[in-house]
Amino acid sequence: MSAAPISAPSAQGASAASATRAQVAVGAGVLLTAAALAVGAIDIPSNAGYGGVGPNFLPWLVAAVLALCGVLLVWEALSGGFRAMDEPSGAAQANVPAFVWVSAGLLLNAALIGTLGFIISCTLCYLLAVQGLRRASGQDASSARVWAVDALTGVLISAPVFWAFTKLLAINLPGLTQTGWL
Repeated sequence: MSAAPISAPSAQGASAASATRAQVAVGAGVLLTAAALAVGAIDIPSNAGYGGVGPNFLPWLVAAVLALCGVLLVWEALSGGFRAMDEPSGAAQANVPAFVWVSAGLLLNAALIGTLGFIISCTLCYLLAVQGLRRASGQDASSARVWAVDALTGVLISAPVFWAFTKLLAINLPGLTQTGWL
């Protein structure tokens, strides 16, 4: 009797195993995020506030729901994989220039919010992020009119947010002046 030859795993089988590992990794990442939130919630005091709910209620609730989602994702991956998934859309590779534009907006916002104030730093963040998104989608983003419209839109979004937080909710956000209006 001769033994049957051992063949290499099929490309489809290797691809399915790779997809399962990736799907389990996603679920494990969600579980790790839930664990990190739970560890952070340990330090929040549990004194009951208004309505008997303390400040640590929401972080614990989010950690518990996230843990449940992580468990379900891992179970789904191990019991046959994510089912009825559409083929991925978008580009096959990341758009690095767009990522740089959006990242620059976020990093400059964080670096300059104390110096330039909330409105200007958030407008700058919006302006740079929209430039990155426009360029990623193939739109012409280099004209002065586009920059002006995006800057105006950023101000029209960030100024009311600043005023709502500082004037209505009495939450201190960094301003450009001491008046509280900029």
